[in-house]
Amino acid sequence: MIDKIKEHIAEVEAFTAHTKEELEVFRIKYLGKKGLLNDFFAEFKNVANEHKKDFGQTLNQLKNAAEEKVQLVKESLEGKEVSKGNYDDLSRPGEPITLGSRHPISLVKNKIIEIFSRVGFNVSEGPEIEDDWHNFTALNLPEYHPARDMQDTFFIQTNPDILLRTHTSSVQVRYMENNQPPIRTISPGRVFRNEAISARSHCFFHQVEGLYVDKGVSFADLKQTLQYFTTEMFGKSKIRLRPSYFPFTEPSAEVDVYWGLETETDYKMTKGTGWLEIMGCGMVDPNVLQNCGIDPQEYSGFAFGMGIDRIALLLHQIPDIRMLSENDVRFLEQFKSSL
Repeated sequence: MIDKIKEHIAEVEAFTAHTKEELEVFRIKYLGKKGLLNDFFAEFKNVANEHKKDFGQTLNQLKNAAEEKVQLVKESLEGKEVSKGNYDDLSRPGEPITLGSRHPISLVKNKIIEIFSRVGFNVSEGPEIEDDWHNFTALNLPEYHPARDMQDTFFIQTNPDILLRTHTSSVQVRYMENNQPPIRTISPGRVFRNEAISARSHCFFHQVEGLYVDKGVSFADLKQTLQYFTTEMFGKSKIRLRPSYFPFTEPSAEVDVYWGLETETDYKMTKGTGWLEIMGCGMVDPNVLQNCGIDPQEYSGFAFGMGIDRIALLLHQIPDIRMLSENDVRFLEQFKSSL
């Protein structure tokens, strides 16, 4: 009898199944109410006393082997089903893929780049940590010039000649030093100023500045370029230029776009005038051209600059500039775009 049980142990250990039905037949054969194990246990009373110990140990060995085999084969079959469900069932619906979001600053910057690229402007970049020459002196702001106070600067304490750039005009200086006219470039980037943080201002923000230098460039060219930009960016074709002052341009102007007074929001944004200031501009000062190695007798140029953050607040009706740097996913996921 013990030899017969050992034969069944070998059979159990060699058993394999490809379906749940085959496994169920095997389980009933050994572990069912009318299975072989119950038959062997029923024979236990007929075994001679001197063989009962060996008979019982061998029978328990068969029982454990059958239970382990059932569990092992069951797990194997279930694993195959999961794999098949994931990869082989072509009728199974696909996993939803969440569309990513771009930051509103990136959306506006990319749109500005795309608009100016249509009229031949390339993109130039420079370091955020600048020296005094590129950030101030080359731009007609020598040391102790009172106009430096217009930009409250972050200086590096151990070296007062090194600072965090206050505008991307420093990129234009570097570009003119390394390229000869004709020059047509825009310089987007982050800038830093020691200002109090509030709903309308921040100690760091983003700018894009444009530069065009060639023979015979006039103020009329500047106005036409800005007219084109405001029409493409805002869908507004009516602009006005108000006299202003910037150390690196002469003459200089502030650019306003006529936003209109169609809604209550328009009244609030424009303070009831319908006009909205969007940027500063002017003809490049001859001293700046000379500082960058360009002959002002032969070449002239215009420059303009605007805040990307301000345009983002305007286009997307964002009430607080601090929302642009808080990285709140609930805020950022509202901006879906392929730009």
